[in-house]
Amino acid sequence: MTARILIVDDIPANTRLLEAKLAAEYFQVASAREGAEALELARHWQPDLILLDVMMPGMDGFECCRRLKDDPATLHIPVVMVTALGEATERVVGLDAGADDFLSKPVEYTTLMSRVRSLIRLKRMLDEWRARAETVRALGLSAQPLPPPSVSGARVLVVDDWDGEATTIRAALAEEGLTCLRARDGIEAMALAAANPLDLIVVSLGITEEDPLALASGLRAADATHAVPQLLIGDIAERERLQRGFELGANDWLLLPLDPHELRARARNQIRRKLYQDRLRADLGEAIELAVTDPLTGLYNRRYLTRHLQSLMDQSPPPHLALMLIDVDFFKAVNDAHGHAAGDRVLRAVAEVLRANIRAFDTLARYGGEEFVVIMPGAGPDQAAAAAERLRLAVAELPLAPVLGMPGLGMQALGTQALGMPAENTPMAAHPLTVSIGVGVSGQDADTAEELIAVSDGALYAAKRAGRNRVELARDALEADPAA
Repeated sequence: MTARILIVDDIPANTRLLEAKLAAEYFQVASAREGAEALELARHWQPDLILLDVMMPGMDGFECCRRLKDDPATLHIPVVMVTALGEATERVVGLDAGADDFLSKPVEYTTLMSRVRSLIRLKRMLDEWRARAETVRALGLSAQPLPPPSVSGARVLVVDDWDGEATTIRAALAEEGLTCLRARDGIEAMALAAANPLDLIVVSLGITEEDPLALASGLRAADATHAVPQLLIGDIAERERLQRGFELGANDWLLLPLDPHELRARARNQIRRKLYQDRLRADLGEAIELAVTDPLTGLYNRRYLTRHLQSLMDQSPPPHLALMLIDVDFFKAVNDAHGHAAGDRVLRAVAEVLRANIRAFDTLARYGGEEFVVIMPGAGPDQAAAAAERLRLAVAELPLAPVLGMPGLGMQALGTQALGMPAENTPMAAHPLTVSIGVGVSGQDADTAEELIAVSDGALYAAKRAGRNRVELARDALEADPAA
């Protein structure tokens, strides 16, 4: 995972130490020595995370954080405040100022990297939703952005088998206007989660009758709660388990003894982020349904895809992303042999397979006819090639006969003759439904949206010339045919 990280600290030795640790993990790092410089650099460089020292001359870290969160250009950037102060009141002040986390010096390396990776994953997800919302607004299909959502009335599930601790947690959250449900074990938690929409799950690592990390992992995997933020609560002696919880998908943690003010601040931050993401998703879904959805497959159409890709490529600095151009092999033969209604069923089936095998923050669109496009933010050539190969194999495993509405027709009978193709097309007989995929990567193969589509299209045609049912990278296609 690579990302841009801004370090704000007036002591050069502290900055150099953090730079060395982060550079060793291949992060891109920039630094600022005071608040005003940090605000300016954050606006123009658009880091993925800011590590912000509290004690600085002039504008302190608290005020700098407030200004970052008040600026529409930087409010979405996660901020981790770093300080030598260890008082709980200082953590609460930082969280109230909008900080996403608060670390004390000397910063423990494992804890730092757990926080960094978790917040970067979250920011990338939100970046993708924000980019899509901007595309919708550019098309004139959405209202102006709304103010930050209120957390009052949000639902929280507290999973804790100790009555005293559970009562304290629920009482603290109730002061924030939150509605709290309580479960004592995993079975009860799953039942409550299935019956009630949730905005936050608080899991105690002190649960004795079962493994609390297995419980948290199960909630993360469940359909009803996979997008619900999780806050873990544990003793300082359980720090390794807390870090392991982060790796399993937890969003935040809180150390005992429980401070009600810090609990409310951390819960409030997690719920606001979740409600913000929910609102972006709802606004986007409603607008897309109106004008930029392909009616046959339910995917984004070419109009949306073109605008969305352009908005991504126009960002400064340009993002790292890959684009797949996918074409259904021998699709005309299907239409000619079985009619356009059967061809439509094939396209819908392929669209569903593609949708089921991409990441949540990838963009899938029908580009036109039998062509589809996938945009993969943050993907390099190797990752994109592996993902394209998975899609190719997934489509190849889709049986064509049931899709065409002929479930009684065996696979052997549905060969090249049934499709109206020459017998020499033996690859199609072995795999009645296949796709060819061309892959281009921004920065490496192209610098504009038009160039990226063009090089991916060139790679797609190289895949078709090489026999179809294969993946071709733009860089390989260009090396094989420099005139292409």
